[in-house]
Amino acid sequence: MQLADEIRRFLITKVSRTGGHLGPNLGVVELTIAIHKVFDSPRDPIIFDTGHQSYVHKILTGRAGRFDTLRQKGGLSGYPEPDESEHDWVRNSHASSALSWAEGMAKGFRLKGEDRTVVVVVGDGSLTGGMAWEALNNIADAGDLRLVIIVNDNGRSYTPTVGGLANHLAGLRTDHRYEKTLSLIKRTVTRIPVIGRPVYDLMHGFKTGVKDVLAPQTMFSDIGIKYTGPIDGHDITALTNHLEQARQFEGGPVIVHCVTRKGRGFQAAEEHEEDRFHAVGKINEFTGEPLSASVQATWTDAFAEAMVQLGQRHPDLVAITAAMLNPVGLGRFAAAFPDRIFDVGIAEQHAIVSAAGLARAGMHPVVAVYATFLNRAFDQVLMDAALHKTGITLVLDRAGVTGTDGPSHNGMWDMTLLGIVPDLQLAAPRDQARLVAALERAVEVDDAVTVVRYSKERLPDEMPELAHVGEGISRVDILRRPPGAKVLIVGIGQFVGPALDLADRLGAQGVAATVVDPLWVLPLSQELVGLAREHDAVITLEDNLVEGGIGQRLGAMLARASVPATVRNFGIPQEFLAHGAREEVLEQIGLTSASMAMSVLGDLLTEGLGDGRSEEIRLPGARA
Repeated sequence: MQLADEIRRFLITKVSRTGGHLGPNLGVVELTIAIHKVFDSPRDPIIFDTGHQSYVHKILTGRAGRFDTLRQKGGLSGYPEPDESEHDWVRNSHASSALSWAEGMAKGFRLKGEDRTVVVVVGDGSLTGGMAWEALNNIADAGDLRLVIIVNDNGRSYTPTVGGLANHLAGLRTDHRYEKTLSLIKRTVTRIPVIGRPVYDLMHGFKTGVKDVLAPQTMFSDIGIKYTGPIDGHDITALTNHLEQARQFEGGPVIVHCVTRKGRGFQAAEEHEEDRFHAVGKINEFTGEPLSASVQATWTDAFAEAMVQLGQRHPDLVAITAAMLNPVGLGRFAAAFPDRIFDVGIAEQHAIVSAAGLARAGMHPVVAVYATFLNRAFDQVLMDAALHKTGITLVLDRAGVTGTDGPSHNGMWDMTLLGIVPDLQLAAPRDQARLVAALERAVEVDDAVTVVRYSKERLPDEMPELAHVGEGISRVDILRRPPGAKVLIVGIGQFVGPALDLADRLGAQGVAATVVDPLWVLPLSQELVGLAREHDAVITLEDNLVEGGIGQRLGAMLARASVPATVRNFGIPQEFLAHGAREEVLEQIGLTSASMAMSVLGDLLTEGLGDGRSEEIRLPGARA
C-alpha cells in the first residue's frame, strides 16, 4: 500500500534526525491505518499501550508537520498527549494501564447512553503486566462493553498453517449470526431428554477443539472474551475486515490478535536482534549507524561490569529485570551466569516480591529497574521487602531528570518515596569508584532493603576525596575545604559535580565553600551535624524532589540538633516537567551551576550568614 510505504519512509527520515521509538512504530503502520479506517477518532477513543507506538497515529491525525520537533522542548511528545490533539485521550507512557483506562471509559459511555467504541492497542509486552490482567478480568465480567482490544503481537512468529480457513472461522466468530446460532443450538439440543446435555457438551467440546487447532485461542476465550486471530498485522485488507467485524459485534468486548514485525521496512532495524531499534538516538537513515562519533561510558556500563565481578565472588547473587535486560545493563551478567538471571516481564510489583522470596531462600537478589518504574512497586518495597527485613538490593537506573521522554520518565520521586520506608538504606554514588563501593556493601546486607541510584548521563570522571569523617554507612567524604569556609555544600549523587562547580563559582566571588558527599544518604549520617556546626550556611543539591528529599531531611535533622546554620535546598519542584533535553529542563527549573550560584549569592548578600533559619530555595515554576 502506497500510504504505508510513505509513512515508513517518513518515520525513518524524521526519527533518525530526532531520536525516538522507531522500531515499534515501523511495526504498526498498517495496523494504525486500518484502525483509523474502521473507527471514528476522536469519537471512538484510541488508546495505545504503551504509548510509544503512537507515532503513526500522530501522523494520521494531522501532526506530521511537527515531527521535526519530536521529543524536543516545545515540540511533539514521544507519547500520546491530550494537549496536542483531541485524538489523544490518555498520556499513556507506562505499560499495562490502558485496558483499565478503556474499561472505565467504556463503562462511562454505556452509563451515559453514548454509542462509542473504545479501541485499545496493547503491545510490546504490556500483557506481561499484572494490571492488564486485572483489567481483563473486569472486562470479561462486564460482558457488554463496547470495547475492541487489539493485541499487537511482535514478540513471536506464527507458522503459516493458520492460513485462510482459520481467518474465516475467526471472522465468523465475531458475526452476530454465529452467536445467535450457537444460542439456538444450545436451547434445542439441551431439551432432548436424557442425552441432550451430554450431546451439547460433546458438540461444544468438538467446536472448541477445532477452533484451537485451526486458530490458536490462547487463554482469551477461556476468560469469556471473544477472540479473533491471529491476523497478519501488515495486511490492511485483512485487518480492516476483522476490525469491522469486531466493531459490529454486539456480544461484548472483542480481542483482535495481530502479528506484526517490529522494525518492518528498515533493514537495519529488522536485523538488529537486540531490540529491532526499539529506541534510537540520532542515526543514519540509510544504514542505521549512530551519528555520534564518540561512545562515552555510562553509569549503566559501570553497573554492568560491577555485577559480573560481584557475581564471580558471590555465588548467592542473582539478578532480576522487568523486561529490560539490556537497557539496565544485566546482559553481561546473564551471559556469565545464565541460571542466576530472571526476567519477569513488565511486572515490577512481582519482581520485588519474588526478590523477597529469593532472599528468604538464602539468595541475594539485585533488582535493576528504571527509577520511574519503581513507583509502581512502592507498596511491595514497603510491605513485603522492608517489613520482612529481606536483604534485597534495588538498582535504580535513569534517576533524576531524564529529559526527552517527558514527565512520566523522570526519576525524580524515588528518594522522597523510599525515605519513608523504615530501615531502608540508599546510596547515591558520585562516580564509578563509589558505585562499586556501594554495590559491594549493598550485597552484603541481609536484613534490610538497600538501594543504589544513578543517572542516565555520562559516567563522570573520578572525584577523589581529600579526607572523610565517619566510617561505613555514616562516612561523609570531604572533597573540598578551603580555609575559612563558612558555606557547606552537600552534593548528592550526580549533583556532586555541580556542587564542586558551584563552589568554584562562589569562590570566584569571594565566598569560600566546603563540598562534601555522603555516599549513603538514607539514613542520613550524623556526621553531617558536626560539619554543619562548623559553617554558617548549608546548601544541598539533589536531582530529586525538594519536597521530602534529602535536603529537607537534613534541614529537619539540623533543627532537632539546634544547629544554627541557614539551610537552603536545591532540587526538583513538585510538578510534572515538560519534555526537552536534560540541560534545557535543568535550566528551566534553576538547577544549573550558574543559576544556583546567582541564587545563593543573592541570598547571602541580602540575608547574611548564620541567622539560624532553615528555608528552601524555590525554583522558577515551583509551587510554594
